[in-house]
Amino acid sequence: MERSFYYPVSWSEAQHYKTLLDQEGVPYEIQSPLDLPVLEEGKLAIVFPSIPLRMYVWVRTLFYRDGLRYPDTFSLDFKLH
Repeated sequence: MERSFYYPVSWSEAQHYKTLLDQEGVPYEIQSPLDLPVLEEGKLAIVFPSIPLRMYVWVRTLFYRDGLRYPDTFSLDFKLH
């Protein structure tokens, strides 16, 4: 899946968001700090591809804010080395 933006959430919030996103048919994946090193310990990232504007508005409303831009894998690799 192409990755465009994400929302960091606590482990306890992740199941709630997963249920709502599944009900709406919104594509996403969940990543841990091992997958996305910019995450704080104890957080998960709910990661989204580019989605239609109407769907993004629904997601933005669900999370009460704009998503964070998913890091460019090249710049992430650069920071890790």
